[in-house]
Parts: sequence; structure tokens; C-alpha cells
Amino acid sequence: MLIPVHLLEADTLTRLIEDFVTRDGTDNGDETPLDTRVQRVRRALDKGEAVIVFDADSQQCQLALKRDVPREWLDALQD
Repeated sequence: MLIPVHLLEADTLTRLIEDFVTRDGTDNGDETPLDTRVQRVRRALDKGEAVIVFDADSQQCQLALKRDVPREWLDALQD
């Protein structure tokens, strides 16, 4: 299920993004400052290029590129 960005409180969204950009395997040797990486993800979310995916089974949120999620999830977000 997709979670609309505007439904999250600002602090919650920031923590979600920070968790995403600091996970093992996400930096690939990139020494870009954390704030810069957070802003990149925030811009992608604001532009609609990325989405927040919630997995009800694991109770976990993930960030994904819009192009990588099933079309029906995107359609349900529009309803």
C-alpha cells in the first residue's frame, strides 16, 4: 500500500528518509553529506518520482521509485 507523503508529520517523514539514506548498501562509498541525501529524496517525493510503500505484514515503510511500484498501487493512491 502507498502512503501519501502529506499524511506524515514532517518529523516522521524526515526520520523515514534518514533511515532510508543511511541503510547498509545505500551509500555505495558516497560521501555526500546526510542533509544533501535527505534533500534529494525529499525532492523526489515532492516531484512524485518516489513514493512511500507500507507493508502491512511487516509493519515497515520503504521508499521506492514510482516506476518500480505496481500500477494498481498508484491508481489506488489517486482514489
